[in-house]
Amino acid sequence: MAYIKIPPLLIISTLFLVQNCLSEFTTEDCASLGFTKANLLCSSCDQLKDFNLDQLVEHCKQCCHNDDSAPKEKKYARAILEVCTCKFPAYPQIQAFVKSDRPAKFPNLQIKYLRGLDPIIKLLDKDGIIRETVAIEKWNTDSIEEFLKTHLIKEEDDDRGFLKTNLI
Repeated sequence: MAYIKIPPLLIISTLFLVQNCLSEFTTEDCASLGFTKANLLCSSCDQLKDFNLDQLVEHCKQCCHNDDSAPKEKKYARAILEVCTCKFPAYPQIQAFVKSDRPAKFPNLQIKYLRGLDPIIKLLDKDGIIRETVAIEKWNTDSIEEFLKTHLIKEEDDDRGFLKTNLI
């Protein structure tokens, strides 16, 4: 029986590659550990220590994405919050948001009252084309406001840019 002599460096590098490939968990592995791999940033894993959850850091690191490679949040020119007033009793947090002064903070937010509709937010690009629709029936007022802050372009930024180009 003949043996092939394999260089030790090749064996070590192969083992290293196999170990690295196996060290990252799959989406299902991460989900079973309570992590959402698609949205988990590695900076979040570092914060686990602040809550005495050191034992989770290693698994968290195997499910996370580097913050710099994380997808940036898309910004939209406008949003439409569609809701039915007859369903306000079923969605008191949505009612509280709509009836508060919070919508006024978003000049590019329109509220439409459509009969029988569960609450949704439609995100539109600068051409008025709907790019995303998000169901918000389980959201509270703070979640809605934070979502709009994250996903809507601030109109005053656009106005300032316009003013800068027209300076004398």
